[in-house]
Amino acid sequence: MPMSTITVDQHLPTVVRDTPDLPHDPAASPQAELDRQVEAYLQLGLHTLAGLSPAALRQAVEPLRAALPDTPPSGRAPGEERGDHVPFVVVLGGIGDLNDAVPAMRRRALRGVSVIDREELATYRPLEDLRVPGDAAYLLTGIDTGSDLCGVTPERALAVVRAAGRTPLTVAEGLALVTVRPDMLRPNRCFSLLGSRSTTQRVPAVWISERRAKLGWCWDRNPHTWLGAASATARVSAGSDGPAGG
Repeated sequence: MPMSTITVDQHLPTVVRDTPDLPHDPAASPQAELDRQVEAYLQLGLHTLAGLSPAALRQAVEPLRAALPDTPPSGRAPGEERGDHVPFVVVLGGIGDLNDAVPAMRRRALRGVSVIDREELATYRPLEDLRVPGDAAYLLTGIDTGSDLCGVTPERALAVVRAAGRTPLTVAEGLALVTVRPDMLRPNRCFSLLGSRSTTQRVPAVWISERRAKLGWCWDRNPHTWLGAASATARVSAGSDGPAGG
């Protein structure tokens, strides 16, 4: 039986704002890409959900420039040979109800939807061993959307990710990834967000349904041929001495 999508306030900035015309440029410098991601957040109104003015968002992100990863040589980055690599994504903290951020996941003009109700979504927490910064903004680096794990159960995929010394993405990080890099949510190459769990066997994930980005869940022991598992190298905080994994 199809699950109902969650209703959000139709006056939210993430609902009423137009889809930004800010395509990712693979030839852009890390500095230019950082600016593009910040502008995408501003145009979609995500900063207001995080309780930030435009100036405060830019101020929070500015110290992260020094931590931007260099573009690695071709074929060296995790997932690059599969087209799954994203060097970094800016993640905003302070968004209370992530369902309000879901419409910012755009596929062309279509807004994202969620099938995880607000009460349940609030129970999904980062795994205990993940060190997620509490900053207004931080960097998630070395992202691999994990299409090589399509057809692998989330339970097994988490073991693979950890054995590789990588960290699974949380729900907030997955939403950030699809928001600033909508091109990375692709048919038959969608991904679980193994870094957030509740007390059940449900695992959050982002996939495509009716041409829209959808936040939902699957069972941790059920494989799906179109659902991999996203992971990253590290989380980098403006106030930290170095990257945090987990």
